[in-house]
Amino acid sequence: MTIPPARGDWVPDACTLPTVQQPIRLAEFDRFFAESVHSTTRPAPTRLDLHLAPDAEAVGRDLASRESSCCSFFAFEFDATATGVVMRVGVPTAYVEVLDAFAARIAATKAARR
Repeated sequence: MTIPPARGDWVPDACTLPTVQQPIRLAEFDRFFAESVHSTTRPAPTRLDLHLAPDAEAVGRDLASRESSCCSFFAFEFDATATGVVMRVGVPTAYVEVLDAFAARIAATKAARR
């Protein structure tokens, strides 16, 4: 997945998604962030929680499954809470910068929609 910390191209070396497919995946995530993520919380440096719209779990699971197949360092979990579904994104300590960039991408996408 291409997750630029700001604008520009940046792909972790561990990503095996073919370069030609990266802009497509990025657009899918941007759409998901804009339409389905209500808010985020960062309970630990290695974990980011995405609080989803009620109807977004299926799309989130699909993206998570495909992303895990090319970026195996990501760990995705889904939990039902009193306030809705939470998509938990975890990474090993060595990939905290990737998660930072993921969080920055969400914030930028949400800000652009305002």
